Amino acid sequence: MSRTLLPRRIAVAAATLAFAFTVTSCGSGGGDGAEPEGKSAGGSSGSGSGAAGTHTVKTVMGDVQVKDAPTRVVVLDTDALDSAVTLGVTPVGATTVADKAPFSAYLPADRLKGIKPVGLIAQPNLEAINALKPDLILSSKVRDEKNYQALSAIAPTVFSDTTGPTWRQNFQLHADALGRKAEAEEAVSAYEAHLKRTTEALGGEESARKRTFGFVRFVEGADTRLYLDDTFVGSLYQDLKVGRPANQDKDGFSLDVSPEQIDQADADVIFYSTYGDPKKAKETETVGGPLWKNLTAVKEKRAFKVDDNLWMLGIGYTGAGQILDAIEKSIEKSYASTSS
Repeated sequence: MSRTLLPRRIAVAAATLAFAFTVTSCGSGGGDGAEPEGKSAGGSSGSGSGAAGTHTVKTVMGDVQVKDAPTRVVVLDTDALDSAVTLGVTPVGATTVADKAPFSAYLPADRLKGIKPVGLIAQPNLEAINALKPDLILSSKVRDEKNYQALSAIAPTVFSDTTGPTWRQNFQLHADALGRKAEAEEAVSAYEAHLKRTTEALGGEESARKRTFGFVRFVEGADTRLYLDDTFVGSLYQDLKVGRPANQDKDGFSLDVSPEQIDQADADVIFYSTYGDPKKAKETETVGGPLWKNLTAVKEKRAFKVDDNLWMLGIGYTGAGQILDAIEKSIEKSYASTSS
């Protein structure tokens, strides 16, 4: 996902913040300090101090009192949108990655019907959110810490710490807040079964470990990114227990390279995507060059172009399931072509 975000208009922010401090809090506990990472995926407590019909959710921002079954939910990032849809909830509002951009296209269209746009990721329109009269807001500290007090004045606000590789913990937090723990268990079980099927398609665990997988993203306006372990894609590779190239099997977000350094992307299997115009992102130049054509995956016909929207925005169990499908189909296709 592009990290370039347009600045919010100061006048709107000031007016909305002024509104926030004059509204009675809608049940958010709003702790003074952040809890350590790892405690953000909190559990509900039916015996908490909240009123009947609510439960306590432990978050990175402190304990928050939430309705047992929220019905008017606003989500402020793609992982929260995936969680809600996976758990059978259609939000009333959601942010988008860019102005007038559609919501995550990989999600079922009928599950997105009626959702109102409420600004951009990390730049939510607080007035639009308030107009929807939500009873729960889902986001993360890394995206919206600066908006926490204002959001909490509108509705109980549940933050995870960050996004990306912590998507499983975040999903459990979202399920707790939404009162959908039983549905969450079903989603996790289905994902684990899907992992087994995909691993079998790779020839089993032993074969999967021996084959290195990489992910390359061509980005307009930036260097090409080789994704490392602390990413959503990296976490899926870890779940599949596939091998990783040594220069990519490490902590961190990405190893950034120029077209002249694309040989560093070498792996047995490569999935790649493009953000923006392929020519401006240097995909056209790189993929047409000799270094790319000499990569192991390219020579063995195991370099696959994939949907950037899905692989970059599909941060959740629905997105992960579709990515596993794409991996399985690509590998089966490559085996068929090499054996014929």
